[in-house]
Amino acid sequence: MEYKDTINLPYTAFPMKANLANREPQMLKQWEESGLYERIQAHTAERPSFILHDGPPYANGEIHTGHAVNKILKDMVVKSRLLAGFKSPYVPGWDCHGLPIELQVEKKVGKVGRKVDARTFRQKCRQYADRQISLQREGFKRLGVLAKWDDPYATNKFTYEANMVRALAKIIEAGHLDQGVKPVNWCFDCGSALAEAEIEYQDKTSPAVDVLFSAVDKKAILGAFSVAAINADVGIPIWTTTPWTLPANEAVALNAELDYVLVKGRWRGQDLAVVLAADLKDAVASRIGLDSVEVLGSCKGAALENQLLHHPFYDRQVPVILAEHVTTDAGTGAVHTAPGHGDDDFRVGKLYDLPITSPVAANGLYLPDTELFAGKFVWSANADIVELMQNKRVLLHHEAFLHSYPHCWRHKSPTAFRVTPQWFIDMDKAGLRTRALAAIKDIRWVPAWGEERISGMIEGRPDWCISRQRTWGVPITLFVHRTSEERHPDTGALMHKAADLIEEFGIDCWYEDDIYQRLGVDESEYVQVADILDVWFDSGVSHHCVLDERDELRRPADVYLEGSDQHRGWFQSSLLTSIAMHGEAPYKQVLTHGFVVDSDGKKMSKSLGNVLAPQKIMNSLGADVLRLWVAAADYRGEMSISDEILKRVSDAYRRIRNTARFLLGNLDGFVPADALTADQLLPFDRWAVARALQIQNEISQAYDDYQFMQVYQKVNNYCALELSAIYLNVLKDRLYTTGKDSLARRSAQTAMYHILESLVRWIAPVLSYTAEEIWVLMPGDRPDSVLMSQWYEGLFSLDDGLYDELFWQETTALINTVNEAIEPLRRDKVIRGSLEATVRIQPVNEERREFLEKWGDELRFILIVSEATIETAGACAPANGYETPDYRVWIEKNSNNKCVRCWHQREDVGQSNEHPELCSRCIENVVGAGEQRRIA
Repeated sequence: MEYKDTINLPYTAFPMKANLANREPQMLKQWEESGLYERIQAHTAERPSFILHDGPPYANGEIHTGHAVNKILKDMVVKSRLLAGFKSPYVPGWDCHGLPIELQVEKKVGKVGRKVDARTFRQKCRQYADRQISLQREGFKRLGVLAKWDDPYATNKFTYEANMVRALAKIIEAGHLDQGVKPVNWCFDCGSALAEAEIEYQDKTSPAVDVLFSAVDKKAILGAFSVAAINADVGIPIWTTTPWTLPANEAVALNAELDYVLVKGRWRGQDLAVVLAADLKDAVASRIGLDSVEVLGSCKGAALENQLLHHPFYDRQVPVILAEHVTTDAGTGAVHTAPGHGDDDFRVGKLYDLPITSPVAANGLYLPDTELFAGKFVWSANADIVELMQNKRVLLHHEAFLHSYPHCWRHKSPTAFRVTPQWFIDMDKAGLRTRALAAIKDIRWVPAWGEERISGMIEGRPDWCISRQRTWGVPITLFVHRTSEERHPDTGALMHKAADLIEEFGIDCWYEDDIYQRLGVDESEYVQVADILDVWFDSGVSHHCVLDERDELRRPADVYLEGSDQHRGWFQSSLLTSIAMHGEAPYKQVLTHGFVVDSDGKKMSKSLGNVLAPQKIMNSLGADVLRLWVAAADYRGEMSISDEILKRVSDAYRRIRNTARFLLGNLDGFVPADALTADQLLPFDRWAVARALQIQNEISQAYDDYQFMQVYQKVNNYCALELSAIYLNVLKDRLYTTGKDSLARRSAQTAMYHILESLVRWIAPVLSYTAEEIWVLMPGDRPDSVLMSQWYEGLFSLDDGLYDELFWQETTALINTVNEAIEPLRRDKVIRGSLEATVRIQPVNEERREFLEKWGDELRFILIVSEATIETAGACAPANGYETPDYRVWIEKNSNNKCVRCWHQREDVGQSNEHPELCSRCIENVVGAGEQRRIA
């Protein structure tokens, strides 16, 4: 007899070698051809909805690892909600207007007005954006992300552009729009104002200067300090790191409540008396080199209000004013005030009715009528201004100063505050700030610190400048009176008419000569606004343009999920526009993730050579390994990636895959009708199913809480430490050697079937390709996709009988103890495997003995040894025994013959003349009624 033919060897078409890089594209093609996304939506149509609204990535360039993190996290949310019993449509989107696309198109066709007209330029921009969408879409699909890829939203679609205009009209109707001359962050390279979210802070070295504003009425300033006439020049020094703004100076600001002192000393051979904040006098005197210092008097800042000072190099006088933003954190206690170049300066300038001087053009050059500096670029003019003040002996000190300074996020160039005529969404006039802050408190923020972060940003943010002076964007479709500059009285109706035209013809129609005639506007009285909308407005109103417009979606969305930088970007622009339009937030929950760094915590950079492109990872390891890395990382902070990290993740993937393969292989020939009931299962198998139920409850809760790292850890540990190391390892003997249709084997298969039904669902949101690969090979009829199912409901809990939870805790502890005792012999090659061992166990008390005796002869099966004996208390253990608080364990090399069928080394091998190579148990399984198992 060929005994190998009596062994139930596993078989499955599920390969051990994943070959994901080749297999996944084939599966993706099949999903697309079969319309998998649409079929899932149809299958789940009657369920309650869960809406994740996609924040649009910018349509420019191939996807990078940050894109992959974002899209994979969203996909895991959506798929986990499907399994939790929701319908969860996912409509992807793209942000398509703005400067980055303009700059790319300029490289190819030139600037507007030089080599190309505006209409053609906009067409080229639209075509470029469409190409980028196609490029990125293929990358996102390859990640395994299921979405409505054939009908995404894009901000450059005519319908979206028209709905943006309608959204702005509604915001205007609610009283939130303001027009005015205000200071805005300006990029000279962009030639446009920047939004708060378009600013990033970088270190910059600037010329830090202490500049003397000498007194016009020396006697009046001395009088404020109750000081009689002195033989010295008198003035108030300021400290600034922006000498280029001094041509726009219109005042010097002090703090009314601060204490100021009049300090006299010698400076470069002359007597000089200067007004300084009392807390800064020593630091300033030391910095400017003022010797023989003498304090002549003191007063509050308020006593110096309206005193006049000479401008340091122009023939004009400027007043002393009072402002709360003046502090003693740095400088002199006196602040140079240029209302045309600073937010605080602008506000205090309005209070004092100061001139709003802004002599700098959009390109960063001083205007032609700027005295002394006409036509010079502001940054290079710093040196000229410093030299001029040195010659006039008003420069008290000059040094290079490294500080954090706002830069354009696109050009990485320093920005400047410029006062320009712009359109703003007013934060306070109609209560927008107050209502937004109130709404934030009712939103769930993950991580929780997001609430404090965005609240602080809303509290301190200026009015939102929504106008840009560029070409590629949605026009602000307003008409203003040529004389009064007031908006047209029929603005709302005109905007809706303009939106209808844009929906039919696109934004180009706004710039056509006949727009006045088509909208019925008197061109002699009114002029159209030429500005376009800030791109943050584009994406910010997606709640209106997408959620309100798509039948399968709704507002508010259940969740927005983006990078942590979006507290100042999309989360904020969406919140403000939704509050302005609807009086409520557009989302119920907000999740944020960190950025991708290398294993040393360094930002990804081509120059550092540490960039790991998702395309490279997918082409070598597969998308599922990349997805598993995302789940394994703590997305709430920086996410480290490297070849070594991916190797560890690949090892975890193989463990999960091999576990699934073992389950599939040993379910060969099994059909659900073969399954036993819970009461029919062997206790060991019932325990395994109960553990799966516990794990499923924990995993489903982790998905509910967006704790994907916990999902990874629980699945990985369950596969490696519970299934592979204990349950399935013990099960092998019963699966392979008992009768094919025996109760013992059917019990094991039933448990494995329930476990696999659970496991495939647990991994589906993360290992999307692998889960579907497993799903189609599983026994029984089932829907076309695992994502058409829900969390498995066939699991059951442990009974409270003889084999309770405590019994199984003791069992797993005993297994681990024996494995630890065997390992030194295996390591020293005394034995090659545990079946060459005899285990002797001496319990420390009667309770432990009773536990061991429950197992009887099956103790050897649970410990996977050929023989296991329970020793009496008086038995003498060898010196090399293994001790725990519960047992003394010692291992001996078993000297019995090995059964060629089960490999157990048993005393009864060779006692049968008919089957001399088999143990009695195998003989019973081959030619008898089959062995009976009580527990395992």
